[in-house]
Amino acid sequence: MAKGYLKVNVYGDSIANPVKNAEVIVLKNGNEIYRTTTNENGETNLITLDTVSKSYSEENQDKVRPYETYDLIVNSLGLNTKTIEGVQIFDGITSIQDIYLTSIDNLEGETTENITPNTLWEDDVKENIELNLNNNSSIAPIVLKQVLIPKTITVHDGTPNNTNAPNYTVPFTDYIKNVASSEIYSTWPEETIKANILAIISFALNRIYTEWYKSRGYDFTITSTSSYDQKYTRNGTIFEPISKIVDEIFTNYIRNGIRLEPLLARYKSETSETGVLSQWGSKELGDKGYKALQILKNYYGNDVNIYTATVTDTYPYSFTETLKEGDCSLDVYILQNSLNYIHGSYPGIPLIKNPSGYFDSATSNAVKTFQDVFSLTETGEVNYQTWYKISYILTAVKDLTETIY
Repeated sequence: MAKGYLKVNVYGDSIANPVKNAEVIVLKNGNEIYRTTTNENGETNLITLDTVSKSYSEENQDKVRPYETYDLIVNSLGLNTKTIEGVQIFDGITSIQDIYLTSIDNLEGETTENITPNTLWEDDVKENIELNLNNNSSIAPIVLKQVLIPKTITVHDGTPNNTNAPNYTVPFTDYIKNVASSEIYSTWPEETIKANILAIISFALNRIYTEWYKSRGYDFTITSTSSYDQKYTRNGTIFEPISKIVDEIFTNYIRNGIRLEPLLARYKSETSETGVLSQWGSKELGDKGYKALQILKNYYGNDVNIYTATVTDTYPYSFTETLKEGDCSLDVYILQNSLNYIHGSYPGIPLIKNPSGYFDSATSNAVKTFQDVFSLTETGEVNYQTWYKISYILTAVKDLTETIY
């Protein structure tokens, strides 16, 4: 058997509240195969699990599911037990499973949630059956004045007119990671993954930019149904290669020629339709060495290019430049105090004594630990991705602190 890896992160009501000593039980076919507890940052050690060969996810076949699934039972004193069924494990890939536990005072009680199959395996055909998704319209219903990367996005977990389906408001980057992990395979070439993620980002930003649903009277941004939009899987497994690429390019999107709106970048598992990306075709191009933009131009036309959203509403402080050991500046001082504030919720991240604005080895160690906890590349340097994640966690911790006090 091939081997894959699983990291479980357990939180209370938010990512600002990691749960120490939560018990995590891994089951296969109802039988317990592994048991562990979370550390002070709410994370388990890396769990090695059997899975099927990577080769099954590298060809378009319907005989062998290209990943193995496991179930998890997670419990902690004072919190409701949660069972997650269908956690996905790929050959050689680290799966990241975030689990949120509610207080035992919450009437929700014990819950069981199921992770549905990847769309490439279940052959979830994107028909766009109700709303007009014609991307060739000469007039776009532009509402916003600029392309904005929002802090959160509201996902309707069903078809648009299903009033019984819940809405979930989730961080934008978490949404993109979830959709990409639900729509493509994490074993694919990096440039293929990047191309597909850019399409996913652009599709979502088009919905935001045009206020497609809100302008029609709905109280959400996008649906979780791939027949209308993109598949979002509540509590879905996130895969480390996808997570890292999203953190790298989440402010990038594609647009066509002189049009201002992000491209409504449609895609299907296989298609010869003009202006629609073939996911399996993009994998073949990645195998041939095509870069992400070349793959996108192959399907969306030569007028497509990659742009960067210049505004986000997430940062308490703006990113200026990469910070590294030996630097001395106000930005380093802000970084040190931010990490020390986060340390209050994540005590495994070392406290930086006497922040001075000088980026010393203690600061580098704290950054590396932060990067490890949040599945970033462990460089000890603070680039745009790390600065964004620190900013996001800092905001969450401050929001939790203000709520408590």
